[in-house]
Amino acid sequence: MTHMFRGWVARGAGIALAALLASGAAAQDAMIYGKSDPAAKSGGRLTVGSLTEPPALDPYHQAADARIRVTVLAYQGLFFEDASGQAVPLLAESYTMSADGLSYTFKLRRGVKFHTGQTMTSADVKYSYDYLRDSKNGSPGAGDLSTVDSIEAPDDSTVVFKLSRRNGLLPITLTHRYGGVIPKDYFATPDARTKLNEVSVGTGPFKLKQFRQNSVLVFEKFKDYWQAGLPHVDEVTFAFMPNSAAMVVAAQNRRIDLGIFTRPQDAEQLTRVPGVRLVRTPSMNQRSIDLGSEHPLLKDARVRQAIALGIDKDAVMKASIAGYGQVIGTMVAGMQERWGLPIAEAPNQKVDLDRARRLLAEAGHPNGFEIELTTIIGYDWMDAAAVTIADQLQRIGIKVNIRKIELGVWVRNFQNRQMGFTFNDWPSSPDPSLLYYRHFRAQPLGADFRNWNNTKASELLDRGREESDYGVRRGIYNEFQKILADDVPTIMMFSADLLTVERDRVRNHQQHPTGWYFSLIKTWLAD
Repeated sequence: MTHMFRGWVARGAGIALAALLASGAAAQDAMIYGKSDPAAKSGGRLTVGSLTEPPALDPYHQAADARIRVTVLAYQGLFFEDASGQAVPLLAESYTMSADGLSYTFKLRRGVKFHTGQTMTSADVKYSYDYLRDSKNGSPGAGDLSTVDSIEAPDDSTVVFKLSRRNGLLPITLTHRYGGVIPKDYFATPDARTKLNEVSVGTGPFKLKQFRQNSVLVFEKFKDYWQAGLPHVDEVTFAFMPNSAAMVVAAQNRRIDLGIFTRPQDAEQLTRVPGVRLVRTPSMNQRSIDLGSEHPLLKDARVRQAIALGIDKDAVMKASIAGYGQVIGTMVAGMQERWGLPIAEAPNQKVDLDRARRLLAEAGHPNGFEIELTTIIGYDWMDAAAVTIADQLQRIGIKVNIRKIELGVWVRNFQNRQMGFTFNDWPSSPDPSLLYYRHFRAQPLGADFRNWNNTKASELLDRGREESDYGVRRGIYNEFQKILADDVPTIMMFSADLLTVERDRVRNHQQHPTGWYFSLIKTWLAD
């Protein structure tokens, strides 16, 4: 079957059908990165206040969400994930899937240029995804492509992915959270990775101009970008703020044009400032606590269960984000209706202090214990959440010591699978396999960051990725979520709304539910 976006292209149909398809493809192209504004003007410099700073700009090896948010401006994959979760062809123009589901053939856009000036070909695409899927290269996204057996480039504009098992999710996997298409053999030079903090080598609408850590990140318009007329602004500057109070002052003084706040109580102060608006949008994120089984206390499932039973999620949400969100069980809020196990059916969701104490005693801790809870500097919501959780767990005899660390340190721990007892904050693409597989599937096919090593859960995740029928998949993921909730490698607490402050001069800013800055590509500035 041949796919043009979400439709099917029939070969050999008449001129009228060809014209219709061309029109549909053009319309779909126009929706890449959100709705276009016919009134848009070009020019100007946009300044974004940011509470988090990417430790590095390497899209292949750097796992931090703070990196992903910004590098989507410079790097592109074969597909774009729109706000509804559909995989829209980006560097791919169309694709066909074989009848047995074990082969995908992608036709590439022609005339796409890298920031280096060279023209993209299938050899670059093959190199990029081969590098990404090779676990020896150390990308946290390698497991996403574990079903890919080989990649072929039969001509300059065609790429063929051969699979070892069916994977109906391959198109949305080929977006650009990790990786993105880069020039062939880019990583062959020893300093290639560090140079990505100085020069971008993607195909995106913006290219890197300057990155000064602890200060500023600047992207400039890529004048050879393949989408005519985009981007609208000449530069996007990310000004890194030490805390929400500093960002409030920057917004009041017009030093920033927009910013995403992690705590609504901070953003609400700006609703009384003339010329500034507060925009609240739903998100695909989750605020969670991870319980790494490599930790000597947390390797016992009874201890993890006791911690879950001691935490009042609603109280934590109110303390940390003033209730601007939704308490969740085992699924992000935006996916709960379609994919979530009903919270009432998930184990260990309600506070039960007596059972928690019994579980701790059975695990050999009748008097409780002392443990360190890690928070990330710059994620302000974690501060109030940590204090609240420390108070709650004190009731079952667990003394919590709070330790703040830099994001870069946290990411290294994450990639090294040494997570311990820590907060996490991550968005998801709207499919359960993309939410769960990399994080919870045992190695080597998954990353299993929490050292869970749950065989039954891994089997379910494999089946869920290979199955295409929604009803069957829903049953598989319900069963997986029951295991996740019962064994507690993580405690998903709540999904927080995205709160964006914008100046009136900012037009056509459409916040993507992931929190990534796709929308800046079509944002424009009024005079």
